[in-house]
Amino acid sequence: MIRNERPDDIAAIHTVTRDAFLSAPHSSGTEQHIVDALRAAGALSISLVAEDAGGIIGHVALSPVQLSDGSTDWYGLGPISVAPHRQGEGIGSALMRAAIKALQARGAAGCVLLGDPGYYGRFGFRADPRLRLAGVPAEYFQALQLQGEWPDAEVSYHAGFGVTV
Repeated sequence: MIRNERPDDIAAIHTVTRDAFLSAPHSSGTEQHIVDALRAAGALSISLVAEDAGGIIGHVALSPVQLSDGSTDWYGLGPISVAPHRQGEGIGSALMRAAIKALQARGAAGCVLLGDPGYYGRFGFRADPRLRLAGVPAEYFQALQLQGEWPDAEVSYHAGFGVTV
């Protein structure tokens, strides 16, 4: 089952996010702290959990991003995490579909993320040189336009993404 986070989910979200990225080669080791920082700043616009009878097994966070051309209603997706013992079961895909649906319901213009093009392409995300994130290889910074014009801009994530431990 996928649903909005509740206050009593916070510790489990922290744990599942930490565990999901523990051995990931691309991990900064701060992903769980990013979610906490976004929540504390009131910038966790959408926070969905995947839950089964045993508890929280996945999470996806969405927060507003700033675009240098002044475009509004764009969001950044991430981190997205699934408990290691449940990866490969379609939970991440279900979280992605639910996140996109939640953005559409909100009237979002689009969503950006940093990740594997082979995985996120199946949800309609693609790299486009008109949207850029400084210091990141272009093919890994991807976007999904939901409505309006495609912006030509530098993207900035919330300061919570700069958290250090």
